[in-house]
Amino acid sequence: MKTVKIVGVPEHFNLPWQLCIENAEFEEIGIDLQWTDIPEGTGKMCQMLRDGETDMAVILTEGIVKDIVAGNDCSIVQVYVESPLIWGIHVASNSKYTNLAELENTKVAISRYGSGSHLMSFVNAKNQHWNTEKLEFEIVNTIDGAVDALTKGNGDYFMWERFMTKPLVDNGIFRRVADCPTPWPSFVIAVRNGFLESNRQTVALILETINNTTIEFKDIPSIDRTLASRFNQKQEDIREWLKLTKWSQKPLEEKVLNNIQNQLFDLKIIDKKGTFAEIVKAV
Repeated sequence: MKTVKIVGVPEHFNLPWQLCIENAEFEEIGIDLQWTDIPEGTGKMCQMLRDGETDMAVILTEGIVKDIVAGNDCSIVQVYVESPLIWGIHVASNSKYTNLAELENTKVAISRYGSGSHLMSFVNAKNQHWNTEKLEFEIVNTIDGAVDALTKGNGDYFMWERFMTKPLVDNGIFRRVADCPTPWPSFVIAVRNGFLESNRQTVALILETINNTTIEFKDIPSIDRTLASRFNQKQEDIREWLKLTKWSQKPLEEKVLNNIQNQLFDLKIIDKKGTFAEIVKAV
């Protein structure tokens, strides 16, 4: 049995992995896939890949592209979710801010530097024609940390996946003032290069297994009920999310990577661009 460590966020996007593990689908092909939830998100997962604490990660596209360009010795082997991630822009329920325009030059709560919540604040600022050099940040680590920071006034707004944050909106803890979709595919699967070089067949088997599940994921009987129960969501919200979400079973295309890097470069999130061969590896 080959042991493989993999990390991802504890969100509805990753239920296909949990189902494969629970159904012993990886065990059947001789792989002990050890999944770890990382509530801190992309920045933490990038660090784990760098430090060799994990072999693989299901990770936000913009975050891992930035980190590979910055020297993280890993590669993107596949797109996992092709559709954009819809980031909700949230304030505390008692916040004086009522619309997006009022948030210019206020403090952004982020999970950590290099995370999606950090990088997407630049995308949002550019969309609103704000001066990105004036962005200020409060590191909160997790969504619970964001609740604490916004409630106490240590941060003014927080960007997180809209549907995962909706229970906080429904419960009157946050107010959502706007949405900001990513201008690229949401999630990719990244692998440490050292692990990939000596375990290419294992990685290929893992991708084949997860892809067989994501192809049919929306057709699983009562999947909306399962998702709603596991992730504390309303079924109508899950149904809307399922309509908007498209999983992928394909590699990241060069033109898509070029588009991502061009936008990150324009936002000054990266100061150089990597080649396709440096960032994407075929399995």
